[in-house]
Order: sequence, then structure tokens, then C-alpha cells
Amino acid sequence: MITKNNLIKYFKTLGLDVHTTTKARGHLGFFLNGRIDISKNIPEHKIIPTLLHEFSHYIHSKIEKNVSKTGGSLKVLFNSCESFEDELIRITNFVDESSKCKKLLEHKEMVKSEIKNLDELIKKEYPKFQRSKKFKEFDRAIRGTKIKYLLKYDRVKIMPWFIFGKEKIISINTIEQDFPRLKQEFVYYLKLKSLQRKQKRISNRISKMNKYYNKPTELFARFIEALYLNNNFVAENAPKAYKRFYELLDEGYFYELKNVFNSFIPNEVNNNFSIKNFN
Repeated sequence: MITKNNLIKYFKTLGLDVHTTTKARGHLGFFLNGRIDISKNIPEHKIIPTLLHEFSHYIHSKIEKNVSKTGGSLKVLFNSCESFEDELIRITNFVDESSKCKKLLEHKEMVKSEIKNLDELIKKEYPKFQRSKKFKEFDRAIRGTKIKYLLKYDRVKIMPWFIFGKEKIISINTIEQDFPRLKQEFVYYLKLKSLQRKQKRISNRISKMNKYYNKPTELFARFIEALYLNNNFVAENAPKAYKRFYELLDEGYFYELKNVFNSFIPNEVNNNFSIKNFN
């Protein structure tokens, strides 16, 4: 039966330095230069999957050098030119709900809707208004004022000209109070610009997360997690990757990962697979 203790014991026989009392650099786990850290704060049921995840990075580093910098290659990992990416992304989404960026996508749609609403409100007074072009009426209205700073920033600290003067803070959230004479459509415009900045930040965050989750080394690590968590799900949803993985595992391509599957992964997981079923 697989336990965290017998896994850790085996990893240490391979010369790996394993720690379970650190914060793992803010992650569930972390692997670098022969050291595996498992966060002391993760739930008990996630420890074994995380150990397997980090061990897969160790195995990958033996197959492909500098993987921590390059992110690796699926062609090298599976020793094949066949494409496995779509299957592995599906498995990653199963293992880690965060990889779907669901909350971020929902937030992005909400911001998009708010931008559209403000756009429509502005067009009631200025029918020719276009977000992609200069808003000339607005530009004329704010000429010579500090309002211009809110076109680029949500909150600005304006320092006094004189040493004994008082600094002033203007903000998107207090436009009406800061500039009570500003026309309502121009307030809408400033808030629209703020939302566009927010939309860009969300898009950048989604892009960053996708870049991380779609790295071959991360796709492979979550694939190994999934084989432990639900072998049948992987067989059904990633049949090409599943078949190729066990072919290579049997050949010893994944080094000590074969010993982990033979010695520690429950028998029912390994018994579910038979290469002849795919021929």
C-alpha cells in the first residue's frame, strides 16, 4: 500500500533530499536540484499526489536537461512526434480546477459587460463616441486639470508645488467627490478606461497561468498525479498518452518511475492497463 512515508523513504534511497516541514516557496510542492519540498500546510490527502508530482519533475530532469528553465518538450517526454497536448490539458483540468482559470474568465466577462454598459451610457450623449479613438470633447473638458492622470492610473498622489503645501490624492473611486463639476459622461469615460486596464490585467494573468499549466513538464507531472488519483479517467480521456506512457514505462524510459508504479501504486491501477488492448 502506498503511503507518504514509504514514498519518501524510497526517494531518499535515490539520493533525493526530501523536506515536508517548509512552505515550499509558496507552492504545494517544489523540486529543484535534487531536492523535493512538500508544503507543511497542504491537506493530508494531497501529500501523495504532490510527492508524485514533484518526483515526476525529477524523472523529467533525467530525461531532458535544463527542464526547469526550458519547460521541456512533449516530443522528448513521450519519445514520439505524435501530439499529446490536448489530452494532457484535459487531464490537467481534471487534476487541478485552477488550471481552467474559471474565476478569472468569469471576472473578465463581468468587466467586459461593465465596459459595454458604460460605452452605451456615453453614446447617449455622444453618439459618435468610439473607444478606439480619442474622445475630443473629454480632452477639451479636462485641459489644464489633474484629471488627465486618471486616464492611466486608478489612484494618483499629487505633490504640492511648495514645501509647505498639502499633497492631494485623486482616485477613480472618488471622481465625483474630487471633481464635482465634471460631466457625468466624462466620469463614465474615466471609469471605462479604468475597467479596460483591469481587463488587460486579467488577460495577462490568464495568459501567465496558461503558460505555466501548459508547460510540458507541468502537463506530465499532473498526468502522473491523475494516474494515481483516477487511472480509469486517464485511460478514457487520454488514450494515446496513456498507451504511450505505459509502453515507455515498461521499457524503463522513465527510470525509477517504473519502480514507483510497480512497488507503490495500488495493483488495481497497474492491472487496468494492458498494451494488447490497444493493438
